[in-house]
Amino acid sequence: MAMLEVNNIHTYYGNIHALKGISLEVNEGEIVTLIGANGAGKTTTLRTICGLLRPREGHVKLNGEDLAKYPAHQLVYKGVAMVPEGRGVFAQLSVEENLELGAYSRNDKPEIAEDKEHIFSLFPRLKERRNQVAGTLSGGEQQMLATGRAMMARPKLLLMDEPSMGLAPILVEGIFDTIKNINAQGTTVLLVEQNALMALSIAHRGYVLQTGEIVLSDTAKKLANNKTVQKAYLGVD
Repeated sequence: MAMLEVNNIHTYYGNIHALKGISLEVNEGEIVTLIGANGAGKTTTLRTICGLLRPREGHVKLNGEDLAKYPAHQLVYKGVAMVPEGRGVFAQLSVEENLELGAYSRNDKPEIAEDKEHIFSLFPRLKERRNQVAGTLSGGEQQMLATGRAMMARPKLLLMDEPSMGLAPILVEGIFDTIKNINAQGTTVLLVEQNALMALSIAHRGYVLQTGEIVLSDTAKKLANNKTVQKAYLGVD
């Protein structure tokens, strides 16, 4: 049984049919990526999985349990955390306060402190700026903070929405190395990413979305070598 099962979901924005019967699965220990053009439905898929949007049809299951009965804010207790597009840090709070808020679902203070130090070891820049107001961080530093905050919940499944968006090229590789490290330490990752080449380079498997439908799915290596994918998403003529 897959850790995450998305079965035939149809999601709407008003009368706009955004997701048209999407089905996918993520197995424990995998990095799975969703790639596609802007407007293909990638972010909508993540928002549906984490309960911010409710599908009119279909279901989302985590370890066999239907998530429909839980409001979005309770999914963190089930082991799902999300790094949203645009980072979404608490701009008026310090780096350390943002991280502590990521652990709001926990009450094991000694282990929370240990995890905070672990995040600082992953992102030494954040340790240097632990008392700095988050809104004054650079874009790359805010992405580190948003990722660290999600990890403070000790998620089983981490949803990541466009982690490289707006970052200088020199920072992008570091973000993807971090995702690999997070996965190697036992966290399953579902990654939405506009930089398809980088996403496929670290993922185990991938799905290609087009206008609300999955049009291709395969191992990341095979997708990266697929001529259609190369031409449409990887910049290869």
